[in-house]
Amino acid sequence: MTRPLAVVDTADPLACLGALRDALEGVGPAVLFRGGGVNPVHTAPLEVEKRIALVVETSGTTGRPKRVALSADAVLASAAATEGALEGPGQWLLALPVQYIAGSNVLARSIAAGTEPVVVAPGRLRRDTVLAAIAAMEHPRRFTALVPAQLSRLVDEAEADDDLRRALGGFERILVGGQATPAPLIERAGALGWRITRTYGSSETCGGVVYDGRAIGQAEVRIVDGRVELGGPTLAEYYLGDPERTATAFVERDGQRCYRTDDAGELDERTGVLRVLGRLDDTIVTGGLKVRLGDVERIVREQPGLADAVVVAGHHPEWGEVPVVVTTQRPELDGLRRAVGARLAPEARPDRILTVDALPLLPSGKPDRLALARLVGS
Repeated sequence: MTRPLAVVDTADPLACLGALRDALEGVGPAVLFRGGGVNPVHTAPLEVEKRIALVVETSGTTGRPKRVALSADAVLASAAATEGALEGPGQWLLALPVQYIAGSNVLARSIAAGTEPVVVAPGRLRRDTVLAAIAAMEHPRRFTALVPAQLSRLVDEAEADDDLRRALGGFERILVGGQATPAPLIERAGALGWRITRTYGSSETCGGVVYDGRAIGQAEVRIVDGRVELGGPTLAEYYLGDPERTATAFVERDGQRCYRTDDAGELDERTGVLRVLGRLDDTIVTGGLKVRLGDVERIVREQPGLADAVVVAGHHPEWGEVPVVVTTQRPELDGLRRAVGARLAPEARPDRILTVDALPLLPSGKPDRLALARLVGS
């Protein structure tokens, strides 16, 4: 049995809310949200299996496009897991584009809670637009989901603005995911009285299934040969039109279906807390020593003003590959080398800094590391 797949323009998030509600209830087509008003007729299948309710497009870090097919059961299980982790329903502030899984999940959580999300005006997140949206919220329990760059901008503004500080301080929880969030940024937000939860997951798991290192709902976490694998009822069914990739990413372990992430991690057997160490493919050999770029990037992002910095591999005529920092800021190289060298081996210190006007991003909003590597190489 199949059902139509409707590609819905994200210009009106509340229209997307209605379309997703119909898809989850089985009274409307499955939905694929896409921004830009692009006519998608020839770029997406016209039908999907009946169990599919939501399709999420993402380029991933390899640059190969993916269409992640999620069942209604998976979307609703994700919403239920979040509601359980947050100890009840509430009203959501929508600050992310709904074509991203984090944005779609704000819609799904609102549907499950029986509330209507309040949408922040499109464009760069600013004090005025955020305060205007918060003023329109009616429910006493309030939540929102952000990416680290958004949180960083709001923290910068709120440290000099009591109205913004108090407004976001009234939220029960602010979820932050999408990429690693620097610990100093979390501390600054906490000092403002904001309640922050770091989430971990992906489109393939219908968003975050690990909150502050602990699995939520019925999610399960395991480490296989150093790789993080995630299981539970929120897993995607497959990638549309890509059985080979599906077979590689989704595997059976002890009778349970699991998603093989591209992340390295450690699981504390005593507490069950997951620590994500970085991507499996981000290790370089420099001067004969293995260096994980994720470790370097984590330290760089902890430095003032560098929460969005990205570290990629660059070529060096003597050392082979070396860490290169790409940022929109102009930090001092010596200071970054000292900060990294104080915590990692000398070979991990950044070799140079490339300053750009804007970081290239994937459709998911994450840094386009392949494009950045090409910039560094050129």
